[in-house]
Amino acid sequence: MKIVFMGTPAFAVPSLRMLLEEGYEVVAVVTQPDRPQGRKKTLAPSPVKEAALELGLPVLQPERLRRAEAVAELAAYEPDLIVTAAYGQILPKSVLELPQNGCVNVHGSLLPKYRGGAPIQRCIINGEKVTGVTLMYMAEGLDTGDMISRVLVPIEDEDTSGTLFEKLSVAGRDLLKAEMPRLAAGRVEATVQDDSEATYAPNLSREDERMDWTRSSLDIYNQIRGLVPFSGAFTLWNGETFKAWAAAKPQAAEAAGSSAAPGTVLSVSESGVEVKTGDGTLRLTTVQPAGKKAMSAADFSRGTTLAPGTVLG
Repeated sequence: MKIVFMGTPAFAVPSLRMLLEEGYEVVAVVTQPDRPQGRKKTLAPSPVKEAALELGLPVLQPERLRRAEAVAELAAYEPDLIVTAAYGQILPKSVLELPQNGCVNVHGSLLPKYRGGAPIQRCIINGEKVTGVTLMYMAEGLDTGDMISRVLVPIEDEDTSGTLFEKLSVAGRDLLKAEMPRLAAGRVEATVQDDSEATYAPNLSREDERMDWTRSSLDIYNQIRGLVPFSGAFTLWNGETFKAWAAAKPQAAEAAGSSAAPGTVLSVSESGVEVKTGDGTLRLTTVQPAGKKAMSAADFSRGTTLAPGTVLG
């Protein structure tokens, strides 16, 4: 059975490696084009491309999979099954119809909840306690295909999007491994999603990263966790970006500084930057002033000009 694998971020790499380790014939890998990264905007390959080249697999990087030439190039490999994991583009009907065994996707949420491109970040930002991976047949809609199987993964209070990505990538690999014998034998029975229960997880915007100090301490804490290790949550200090990369989990809402406006800095110490929120306070423990690297509160507190009474944002 010929398999074409489609994926882009590190989330997809364990699934790709598993297919090779289990002896399945992966004839090609499709991933997003190299993108500029870092301050110098140097073109960098995706983690899936790096893994595919290491494994000696042909790599395709179409800018748009809908283009006729991209479909023709893919069709030339005569895939019996297409496996995707966080590829980054919706597969057009012309691609969905290529493999006789269908196209399956390893999706990082418990569908039909969190359809879309940022399910892992959004579930942490929204304070979910459990998520998981769904193996599904792909359809023309956004994560609307029939579900083959699911596995649940708890979200710990200390989890960030980074740690949860790692947990779900392993869970997705194991789920795909368990279902591959049935998929190789042909299409398997699957469950139709209940669209009435669907929620969506669109890609994050700049506004999703901005901390609103009028919200609860727990909401902001979850926002910070959901943006690590990617963009980070930010506020403004003297008109410049001031990022938070970690915070102490808030306990019950406290009355400390209750007369201060949300966003007011109450204290700056080695243990953290204490900021007034909509229902209490939040202690930032890893911060990043504009133009500097992320640092612990202890390092930041030495010599900073951020003083109690300053209003952030």
